Amino acid sequence: MINPAKIKSIVVVRNDRFGEFLLNIPAFRALKETFPGARLVALVSPQNAELAQHIPCIDEIIAWQGNRLTWAQKFHLANTLRSKRPDLAIILYPSKDFNIVAFLAGIPNRVGYDHKWPFLLTRRMPDRKAYGERHEVDYNLELVALAGAKSDDKSLAIKIDDDIISSSLAEFGLNSGEILIGIHPFTSDSVKLWPAERFLSVAKKLLSKVESRVLIFGGAIEQTKAYEAFSGYPGIINLTGKTTLVQLAALLKKCRVLISGDSGPVHLASCVGTPVVALFRNDLPGKGPKRWGPLSVGSIVIEKADLSEISADEVVKKSMEAIGKLCTTQ
Repeated sequence: MINPAKIKSIVVVRNDRFGEFLLNIPAFRALKETFPGARLVALVSPQNAELAQHIPCIDEIIAWQGNRLTWAQKFHLANTLRSKRPDLAIILYPSKDFNIVAFLAGIPNRVGYDHKWPFLLTRRMPDRKAYGERHEVDYNLELVALAGAKSDDKSLAIKIDDDIISSSLAEFGLNSGEILIGIHPFTSDSVKLWPAERFLSVAKKLLSKVESRVLIFGGAIEQTKAYEAFSGYPGIINLTGKTTLVQLAALLKKCRVLISGDSGPVHLASCVGTPVVALFRNDLPGKGPKRWGPLSVGSIVIEKADLSEISADEVVKKSMEAIGKLCTTQ
């Protein structure tokens, strides 16, 4: 057993995409609750470093891009970690290179998954995530439990203060009193993509039902697609590629609902308490809503084996239900 009193510094590694990163918040919380005297150092991707600053249980951030390191990079990172005097390392994303780095850094307790040079770890478990039997949050909590870390709080939460919200609204010409509806029509995996023309149809139908404005969210690489699909329509504001992740969180917090396929913004919306209408395929093991579904109160999942079977009218109906649920809880 690991003695909590002897753990003064913990390194956690999760430097992939921001949606996956956010689903580790309950695991971070479990580590802080179990080891209250320890400093939690998070090794994250540079694009997630700004978000990590808004997670209260993280004390220090190291930004590092990628999982393939040269040996020079491995030694450099190991020296950086050694300077933090960590007693425990949690490798939340399976990585041979980070298993090597944790070993080279001389971290006495090293926890991770049972593959990619697992002999370098002191505690490990099989990686069954691809089967999608549980939510990603539960998988992450299961891993930190190997170190004795536990928490009854599985909620996602980041701290976005009113100043950030006000400045984000002002930057994009939005009013805090108007009804905002968010749409994220993109996904990193093309097999989970609902057609853009159906998202547009949903936006138009909602605008006809609710006096509101629809915000289109997306990353910089999706700007051309968003411009072609959503520009020039009254009431639709295309913010694709224009927000930072923290600004996105602030705007999502002001939205009555987010409509999206399986994507990072689904989990960011959950972090700020905004209900999501999420569109999922349920025929792909490990990629379905059981593992990746939204966790915010009032969220609704529409799942089909074939996304083309999901109609715009069905999404509009569920979106109106989500907006109604939110209004009754406020």
